[in-house]
Amino acid sequence: MLWFVGLGISGTKSIPIEVLKIIQEADFVYLEAFTSPISKQHEDKIRNMVNGSFKIAKRWLVEDGQEILKASKNSTVVLLSYGDPYVATTHIELRTRAKSENIETSTIHSASVITSMIGEAGLQFYKVGRVVTIMNDKKSTIAPYTAIFKNLIQGLHSIILLEYNHDEKYFLDPKNAISDLLDIEKEQKRSILSDDTFAIIASRIGFETQKIIAGKFSNLLKIDFGEPPHSMIITGKLHFTESDAINVLTECLDKPLDNSDKIKSISVQMIEKYVPMVRKALEEIRPLYNDSKEFQEVFENAKLYIDDAENFLKQGNDENAVLSIGYADGLVDALRIAKGIDPKM
Repeated sequence: MLWFVGLGISGTKSIPIEVLKIIQEADFVYLEAFTSPISKQHEDKIRNMVNGSFKIAKRWLVEDGQEILKASKNSTVVLLSYGDPYVATTHIELRTRAKSENIETSTIHSASVITSMIGEAGLQFYKVGRVVTIMNDKKSTIAPYTAIFKNLIQGLHSIILLEYNHDEKYFLDPKNAISDLLDIEKEQKRSILSDDTFAIIASRIGFETQKIIAGKFSNLLKIDFGEPPHSMIITGKLHFTESDAINVLTECLDKPLDNSDKIKSISVQMIEKYVPMVRKALEEIRPLYNDSKEFQEVFENAKLYIDDAENFLKQGNDENAVLSIGYADGLVDALRIAKGIDPKM
């Protein structure tokens, strides 16, 4: 028998009686501490609840899973984790393997910091987009940056988890995450993030020292957020009730902002860039064909494709807009090549 048990967000204070009974009666109890930190004080309290064997489960032990699965075939095993057990994909994979090996499994769900901090910050949960993690590696920040962009296009809030390394006792500071995002913005130049981007930093959610600070990146970079764990939310489109709640429920340094109102999709950015370029190129090459009536239809088609691109964009038909400007650009390149002009010039 293998139990997957969530400890909630408040350490041992949030352990219900049913979980205490399961822990006390288990033959083996593993405390998973690699997805989020658990204090030594809480670790010792859990250890004292256990009558069977107790062990801290490092990442490799859970990912490998052999020791846990082997013990679960003939004994009662409990895998404890901070928050809800299935927020971690590693636990879902382990449960899948257990079921495949005909090992009985059961679950005790609990509150997760991901769901809790949304309400604590005053945001509406159904407006949350893809959840991402920022690691202590600037190159890996491109993927979260792209996810934030896609969330903002839809007006959704972005929950950003920050790297935690149990073995090295390391937790990424929110200021480092903000700095990395701004550096990626300078490289990608999509006009997604800036010093004026509004964000919420949620620290130690569920504990007595919980603190939530909201404001622009420029002001958040000046703050000492204290001990981890920390998470960050970049707000999307804000309902007025969310703005009111942020002002009241958080330490709000700046007026809450809708970070999505000026975000443009890649298609829009492409059309806005290429329409004037292609139109200018078409007019520049036109004088070379004044005496060539047979090419006038090509010029007319290129102009119509440019007009179609602008009209499709106004209608919100981004895909056809990109196709249209692509066709126009192709015709202009063909006209250049016909006159011996390098289209790349």
